[in-house]
Amino acid sequence: MKCRKCDGELTVKRSCRKVRLQCISCQQEYQIHEVAADLDEKTSAILEQYTTIIYD
Repeated sequence: MKCRKCDGELTVKRSCRKVRLQCISCQQEYQIHEVAADLDEKTSAILEQYTTIIYD
């Protein structure tokens, strides 16, 4: 999945009580609901591993 800001690759970043997507190039973080419409199959499969994702 590509970053909206710089076209870098987004990776899943999990921290205490939250899951975000972060660009490996520019470090921009996105909440899941911000990019939900753009999720690709690979990222969706990773997110499916988490039992609960809280949209904060």
